[in-house]
Amino acid sequence: NPRNYHEMENASHKADGHNPLCGDEMTVFINEKDSRIDEISFTGSGCAISKASASIMTSTLKGMTLKKARTLFEDFIIMATTGESNGDMGKLSVLGGVHKYPARVKCATLAWHTFLGSLDDTKEIIKTE
Repeated sequence: NPRNYHEMENASHKADGHNPLCGDEMTVFINEKDSRIDEISFTGSGCAISKASASIMTSTLKGMTLKKARTLFEDFIIMATTGESNGDMGKLSVLGGVHKYPARVKCATLAWHTFLGSLDDTKEIIKTE
């Protein structure tokens, strides 16, 4: 039961992501208000890791400033690829061990790259390759 799993009508930002390695597909929706993430959700199909990462990501980012969210993006990517973190990552730390499985890192980071693409209003499909 992933959290925030629904399409958001009239989102101020939206991007589509795809992991060609395993076929995961995801869309991230954001409603921004006063430089904060007022609402965030996702839809798509994929493995348990990609959906869990998106679920935790959306729960964590909701209400956060855009600046802090971009910093957390960087921190998460470092943690997912190296296992190292810049302090307390909260619930995101459950994905810290994914760095030991290189093929699964892209599953865990797909939602995050799609989130960043959404903030940047990227029109092409975000890919993990």
